[in-house]
Amino acid sequence: MRARGARVTDIVILVVAADDGVMKQTVESIQHAKDAHVPIVLAINKCDKAEADPEKVKKELLAYDVVCEDYGGDVQAVHVSALTGENMMGLAEATIALAEMLELKADPTGAVEGTVIESFTDKGRGPVTTAIIQRGTLRKGSILVAGKSWAKVRSMFDENGRAVDEAYPSMPVGIIGWRDLPSAGDEILEVESEPRAREVVDWRKYEQEQEKNKEDLKLIEEKRKEHQEAHRKDREKYGTLHWKERSYIKYKEKRQQQPLKLKEKLERDSNVLPIIVKGDVDGSVEAILNIMDTYDASHECELELVHFGVGDISENDVNLAETFHGVIYGFNVNAGNVIQQLAAKKGVKIKLHKVIYRLIEDLQEELSSRLPCIVEEHPVGEASILATFFITEGKKKVPVAGCRVQKGQIEKQKKFKLIRNGHVIWKGSLISLKHHKDDTSVVKTGMDCGLSLDEEKIEFKVGDAVVCYEEKQVPAKTSWDPGF
Repeated sequence: MRARGARVTDIVILVVAADDGVMKQTVESIQHAKDAHVPIVLAINKCDKAEADPEKVKKELLAYDVVCEDYGGDVQAVHVSALTGENMMGLAEATIALAEMLELKADPTGAVEGTVIESFTDKGRGPVTTAIIQRGTLRKGSILVAGKSWAKVRSMFDENGRAVDEAYPSMPVGIIGWRDLPSAGDEILEVESEPRAREVVDWRKYEQEQEKNKEDLKLIEEKRKEHQEAHRKDREKYGTLHWKERSYIKYKEKRQQQPLKLKEKLERDSNVLPIIVKGDVDGSVEAILNIMDTYDASHECELELVHFGVGDISENDVNLAETFHGVIYGFNVNAGNVIQQLAAKKGVKIKLHKVIYRLIEDLQEELSSRLPCIVEEHPVGEASILATFFITEGKKKVPVAGCRVQKGQIEKQKKFKLIRNGHVIWKGSLISLKHHKDDTSVVKTGMDCGLSLDEEKIEFKVGDAVVCYEEKQVPAKTSWDPGF
């Protein structure tokens, strides 16, 4: 979104807080401005605060090749306060001065050119775009083409929502009258007539279809080669065998490929999270999908994007989520009472958010809930072996360890492990635990006891440690790190 903004604008006003200094988003914005070859005006904000240090900001920016005029560079630095309005006119004057130096001009005549900044669907008005006009003068009735959509301008409004009849270069304007919803960043061009607009859109759709066909053919060719190679290997494998032997081997292989059992099917389905994403505007959906593109934990749980779109959550979204057993995520959109009741009836989760970070955190929690719990060992007590001996039970000699509990307590019903030289050599349960000659279920710190294991082949050695522990299931967390 920042990169798109940098490409559209002629001057970037880089706002940096005087108390925080250069942050990650500042560095990212500087890089976008450089990539777009757009000059920068530095606005050092929050200069009204006592801890503000504008000079520190200027020095930190030197590391990123942003050199202010105070340090011999060409970047104007203006100290401002958005809270009090201090020196905002100075920022405007600095921007105008730079525009005059660069001789930034636009042609208000001729065919309109512009860029879609954002697009969304509005109830009662249909598809709406906010755009910046970069050339020409946009008027009602103009025929526009953007991406694979076209419009006959029905009405326009400014940044305050007031209706306007004309939009000049550099003016942000909302445009109503689109047949479909263009994408943020699409170039707007004016054409002479509706037939011409349809022709352009049809051609662009045809080109996209041809490009997709090329990609599909490439995938088909790769699959064909894989199948040919597999067929060749099968022929080599069965080529020297008699037809009866070949038939018998194929029959055995087919028998081994049994359909998934119900339990295995449920485990497989629980390891997939199908989701539907709905956002208020095209750019928000794009940002969310870009974050999801970083998902790299498919080995834990597969993230499956079933559908995405712009607008409020609809009945079709709920039906689709029910079909795929998925979750609906909404960003800055609404789900009416009827929709929520329908979702509750069908057992579909609808999760609404107004902050992208919170939506992604919620998605991480949902992914984590699909993972099997982790079993953790929690020590209850530890004893050291002081002596070893055997007792006779019937015709068998059973090894017994004479121990002293060093910390915690030993409980017979818990699990145990035998540790020798820092290595676990046995895990299991006790068959007997005695204090002196009496059977007991608990031996506390400082007390002596004798114990025998459920594994007769294990030999005790003086100095070994016997650890009593219990297992607890802890919810697992996904390893996916979206980067914030």
